[in-house]
Amino acid sequence: MTVAVVGSRALAGAEAPRVTVEVHLSGGLPAFHLVGLPEAEVREARDRVRAAIQNAQYEFPARRVTVNLAPADLPKESGRFDLPIALGILAATGQLPQQALDAHEFAGELALSGELRPIRGALAMVLAAQDAGRAFVLPVGSASEAALVRGARVLPARSLLEVCAHLRGHVALSRAVAPETVEPTALPDLGDVRGQSNAKRALALAAAGGHSLLMIGPPGTGKSMLAQRLPGLLPPLTEAEALEVAALASVAGRFDPRRFRERPCRAPHHTASAAAIVGGGSYPRPGEITLAHHGVLFLDELPEWDRRVLEVLREPLETGVVNIARAARQASFPAQFQLVAAMNPCPCGYRGDTRGRCRCTPDQVARYRMRLSGPLVDRIDLVIDVPPPPPDALTLGPDIAAHGESAAVRARVAAARDRASARQGALNARLDAAGVDRHCAPEPAALALLTKAVARFGLSARAFHRITKVARTIADLAGDDTLRAEHMAEAIGCRRADMLRGADGMPSAPART
Repeated sequence: MTVAVVGSRALAGAEAPRVTVEVHLSGGLPAFHLVGLPEAEVREARDRVRAAIQNAQYEFPARRVTVNLAPADLPKESGRFDLPIALGILAATGQLPQQALDAHEFAGELALSGELRPIRGALAMVLAAQDAGRAFVLPVGSASEAALVRGARVLPARSLLEVCAHLRGHVALSRAVAPETVEPTALPDLGDVRGQSNAKRALALAAAGGHSLLMIGPPGTGKSMLAQRLPGLLPPLTEAEALEVAALASVAGRFDPRRFRERPCRAPHHTASAAAIVGGGSYPRPGEITLAHHGVLFLDELPEWDRRVLEVLREPLETGVVNIARAARQASFPAQFQLVAAMNPCPCGYRGDTRGRCRCTPDQVARYRMRLSGPLVDRIDLVIDVPPPPPDALTLGPDIAAHGESAAVRARVAAARDRASARQGALNARLDAAGVDRHCAPEPAALALLTKAVARFGLSARAFHRITKVARTIADLAGDDTLRAEHMAEAIGCRRADMLRGADGMPSAPART
């Protein structure tokens, strides 16, 4: 046989399309040609494959070798095609049976000695291939994460020799077993935060409904502590969510199989670029908002971020998807993250301090707050004030009973999420306009209260729907099927800092009813 066909997978954004590796041998002077839009690292496979085949004691053909990576219009990158190219050459020269290749897909980078090196995106490739009914051969270092896909037949191999022995029926490769997950890292407890009952309430609302949250307050009031405790209030990932999160982390080369089912929590520094946040590169890779999919994205010191970086969050906050377009290619990544942000009320941080420590002029305060655009703040569901806690709250001894506060809140959050899921199949924050009309219809008194607030504060239609969804979450936490006036009043109170931007220098706390 002078033609061999081997199956493999490429990475295109968060997807893993099938790639057919075709190898043809012909007469003429010895040469090795790679076609099919290969990038530099794929073209370099010629030398790696030749050395690996020879060091495995197989014969490399002294003929004209043409390797086609189909489809031709799909860019191919990384060294994952080394193994299928080598196997295709061996099959084309009759050193391996083609029938055995047809029942498998392959991916792996070859060392010059013939050993297999790990590749990124193994879990995403196996997820895409699980319905094809073929076994997937991967390097040992990548097979453990791929084995997390239920029902997939993943075969780990250490070298080209082991793969060839398996295909020839000499020594079969054993099936990979999913690794043991470690105990989840102990998350900080909400009881560690002294005082701040309003902020804790807002944190519970954010967790129950998947709402975004902006905390405004002076330095040292516990904003970062509160943000760090939000993951501890969220329920564990479902298996489908965990696989989706793991596949994205695998594409980025950052997945640890032992941390399967842990919700991601990302906290990039404020000097991060737009590409680092939303993803990018010549071959688009996931950014921070995608790596926080089904988890939390915490942005501290929000006004210190570059304005252009913050503005790229607008579309993902609305749609839960980020679309990256480059001149040669496009990619889409899921980005259903929960945004939690913190900021000071003014450049010095002490605006509204009763001891008069703030020396910022009104113009400086206005310029500082104008670093956040109105359209971005309008997309944030909860905007609250985090004032300094009273001194007596700080001087109290440790409250042992309070250290189970996260567990108690998490149980209430899980019950509220279950109620929303049974009613509409999604979190309240993910409802569209039609879903709000269908599932969040308020009683007449609540609707009248919201209408009055819209007229008084000049709220947008987006804010109208977001307040309604927060009110629906408040009702779910209370176990109430009816969206009442007291639920709407608290939801409106959680937007007062947004309404009063620039009006009095210090945003108001959310109302409690």
